[in-house]
Amino acid sequence: MSIIDIIVFIAFVASVITVGLWKSRGMDTEKKGAKDYFLAGRGLTWWLVGFSLIAANISTEQFVGMSGRAADWLGMAIASYEWMAAITLVVVAFLFLPTFLKSGIYTIPEFLQYRYNSFARTIMAVSTMVILVGVPTASVVFSGAKVISVFFAGQTLLGLDLGNITVACWIIGVMAAVYVFAGGLKACAWADLIQGAALIVGGVIIAWLTMKALGGADPDSLQAVGTSLHPSNLADAGPVERFIELNRGALPEGKLHMVRPADDPEIPWTALVVGLWIPNFFYWGLNQYITQRTLGSRSLDEGQRGVVFAAFLKLIIPFVVVIPGIIAFNLWSGELADQAALKNAPVLAGLSTDRAVHPFNEDFARLHPADASLVLSHNAGLVQRPVTPSDNPKAMVQQNDALLTAAPAHRISMGEKLIGYDHDAAFPTILRNVLPRGNGLMGFVLAAIFGAVVSSLASMLNSASTIFTMDIYARFRKEPSQRSLVRSGRISMLVFSLIAILIAPALGSPAFGGIFTFIQEFQGFISPGILAIFLFGLLVKKAPRIVGTVGLILNPVLYGTLKYAAPQITFLNRMAICFGVVLVVLAVITAVRPLKEPVTLPVNAEMNLSTRPSTKYLGIGVVLATAALYILFW
Repeated sequence: MSIIDIIVFIAFVASVITVGLWKSRGMDTEKKGAKDYFLAGRGLTWWLVGFSLIAANISTEQFVGMSGRAADWLGMAIASYEWMAAITLVVVAFLFLPTFLKSGIYTIPEFLQYRYNSFARTIMAVSTMVILVGVPTASVVFSGAKVISVFFAGQTLLGLDLGNITVACWIIGVMAAVYVFAGGLKACAWADLIQGAALIVGGVIIAWLTMKALGGADPDSLQAVGTSLHPSNLADAGPVERFIELNRGALPEGKLHMVRPADDPEIPWTALVVGLWIPNFFYWGLNQYITQRTLGSRSLDEGQRGVVFAAFLKLIIPFVVVIPGIIAFNLWSGELADQAALKNAPVLAGLSTDRAVHPFNEDFARLHPADASLVLSHNAGLVQRPVTPSDNPKAMVQQNDALLTAAPAHRISMGEKLIGYDHDAAFPTILRNVLPRGNGLMGFVLAAIFGAVVSSLASMLNSASTIFTMDIYARFRKEPSQRSLVRSGRISMLVFSLIAILIAPALGSPAFGGIFTFIQEFQGFISPGILAIFLFGLLVKKAPRIVGTVGLILNPVLYGTLKYAAPQITFLNRMAICFGVVLVVLAVITAVRPLKEPVTLPVNAEMNLSTRPSTKYLGIGVVLATAALYILFW
């Protein structure tokens, strides 16, 4: 980074933090209490809610994880997480939000106590708190650190090696902890206003520079995907034409398809019918660190407009995240292979003393046939089964998969997976190759991305501490003071920060299959059950209180059983199966033991619950725009 880039970076980050803390000044959170610290005094306007939702959601989790899956085989299909989220947000705004704001709850688990029982509230509070800290929070720390470690590889700061993923995790985690400790949700929301806008602008700049790099690249250096096209035929083609021609191959290799085959391990077309809706509704409607923004809305209409505005912004995200990820593989597949080689090196060096079998993929076998043969021989020796020498990558993977299947019977553990490309390095590779130096643009883009990491982490930490304080601490301590509630939130937030920082470096292992997949996979242990009981609670007025507990306990048992007994079922289809089974069980219980009278929920008399007609029209417009995008890219 040049001096001007460093100045712009520091100035931007400092200004964002200053604005957030300045806007929360005069708010003595320990004196005014929990509502001010955790819900910003319930005074957020629609534009604050909208930008805050996007800034809390879009982080390096998306830029690193989603662009990485796009660079891998998924391509445009990964955009379904964004475009389906737009429809989900509209439904949440008009189905979930009115009930939540009317009841005046602080947390999503709190609703379960009013609708079902305190045991259901406790189960959800503990499970969501553990998942929140251990999965998305740790993942955002890791993905932010991934950008630092790849982009600044070989450089030091105050004697610290910035290329070391652990050092980078501590830098990211500590910054977020200091930020949220001081200002609570109001500081987060105001900083998010700037961060959300800067993130969209920065993403557009990166997408434009990436497309420009594609248009100016030597055709012979380009990597085509799923097509017999020779890149040299694109000498006179523009960047958009190059992008389409390089990636429009037929399924399953082509990357310009929203629909994937039924046997796809991540997003089969069957998941678009049911499975993908489950994590979407859970995340946007029942996930504390997202819904906490809407719970702090000034009125129902302000909250709904903010959610619809966020839904519109979600339609833009694939153009600034997914498409650059696909182009990264077209342009710099060699660099992604080099990053994978760095990951693979420790495993290959330790094979002589390793007592674990190691999976590998076709890319690894194709790029490193000698190493693949070595690993295959190592695994065969441990399992004590012969293998047939081959230089065909697919045949080598098939033989190795047979050895891996036999390994548990010999009590042999599974080691790290060896990969041909480090797809999670796609986004930092883009930054390293396209950002110009010396004019401040690099400083601005890096500051926007760094601030997005801090914003997302601040949101997650604030929400995890809210759940701990309001759903656990406040219930088990007799009449806690407002000062003690805020202090509990701050102390628990620091503890959660430390846990996430310690977990994060381990997420770089290829065993997790990419950071984005890791996040979505583990959400499945709780999201189908939680969504099922909330839908019953909102729509089935005479569902008995016991169904809340049954749904929360049944789902992780079902999901875990399917995960280990039928691993060939993709996680989105597992979610759909669990969701369906839980709904059937809850329906049977309700039919046998319905409530005589519907449950009476508390009412927040201070909340304005009216909605303007124009807000509904805006929501319908977002849904129609989403449908048009699916038709265009199907």
